[in-house]
Amino acid sequence: MTSPAAALRTTTFRVLTAGWALTNFADSVLSLIFAVWVTDLTGSAALGGATFAVFGAPAFVAPFLGRLADRVSRRRMLVWTYVAGAAVLVPLFWVSQASHVWLVYVVAVVYATVAYVTAACQSGLLKDMLPDESLGHANGRLAAIDQVFRLSMPLLGAAVYVWTGPMPLVAAAIAAFLGAAAVFAAVRITESVAADEDPRGFWPEAADGFRHLFSTPPLAGMTWTILGALAAVGLVNAVAFAIIDHLGLQAALLGPLTTLQGVAGLAAGLLAGRLMIRWGRVRVFTVGLLGLAVGLVPLAGSSVVAAVVAMGVVGFSVTSAVVAFVTERQVMTPARLQGRVGAASHVVLNLPGVLVTLAGAAALAVVDHRVLVLVNAAVCLVCGLLALRLRAVAPGDDAPGGATA
Repeated sequence: MTSPAAALRTTTFRVLTAGWALTNFADSVLSLIFAVWVTDLTGSAALGGATFAVFGAPAFVAPFLGRLADRVSRRRMLVWTYVAGAAVLVPLFWVSQASHVWLVYVVAVVYATVAYVTAACQSGLLKDMLPDESLGHANGRLAAIDQVFRLSMPLLGAAVYVWTGPMPLVAAAIAAFLGAAAVFAAVRITESVAADEDPRGFWPEAADGFRHLFSTPPLAGMTWTILGALAAVGLVNAVAFAIIDHLGLQAALLGPLTTLQGVAGLAAGLLAGRLMIRWGRVRVFTVGLLGLAVGLVPLAGSSVVAAVVAMGVVGFSVTSAVVAFVTERQVMTPARLQGRVGAASHVVLNLPGVLVTLAGAAALAVVDHRVLVLVNAAVCLVCGLLALRLRAVAPGDDAPGGATA
């Protein structure tokens, strides 16, 4: 039997992987720098922190982006999006004082929107290119690439910013977006036929992505449980510095701890495809949620060693659960619904966590951080136990070697 990973060895997939790697670089190289830059320009940490809220704004246009991705060539949509991403960064070369901060915010919104377009288009392209049994390996590889940039870009970007300022980073992001656009313009993919005009109108059609996520078994149960788990993780993000302080460490060590989490996530991305072939997507997803609950508990304690191990467990578990969820979503979704479902899931995976992080930061003023961490762990445990009740809908999905649904 041909290995599921064999389909990833084609020239087309390798070229597309290079294009998405360039996109990942462009998406991540400025994500932290915007906040630092605004803080330096204004002297206000609050205004700098507001950039993270700005990054969540494109969630409100995600249904439109998903609908568009189902109605046009996704490859061409990515080409024009990456060209636009490069173009919108150009005005940043003229930002030099506090009165220009509004421009940084506007650019940040468009910059963040690129990731939502990628989410809307990538899933459908993979579905068109690869057999279902290869999707897990493809998602694992892309998740590993994402973790590499999550690990390296904050440190590299911060070093370059301190040494030379933001302009070289802006130039690098522009070059990466243009490089990605060139890759997708050059490659040829046989895409599924675009969806016809829907007589129901825009909003019912746009909402089909959310409707599919929350009504298709076992995807619906996976969506609810991962939404709860990742929203709860927002509490840990909100109290990260309180955890570091309780451990008796300096705030600067949050970076290395986060790096360890990313390394574990990288390992999960590389292994996820094989794990799903052996155990099935639903089981990998469930184990990931339960592992997340277990990994969070030591963060409420005082042991540095336990906290370090916990960060690794959290990184591996979250990545495993997300890759399994994304793969199940792709397999269970028709080709020309992939854009709307992909965009909807991007909202589900990201927006609740942002909102809970803001709420957690406010709650920290009156609630001990250890309580918030344990509440988080309890929520993740409940979500994992609920996921235990989920079953793959097609025979063989959870059997060794089974990967279709």
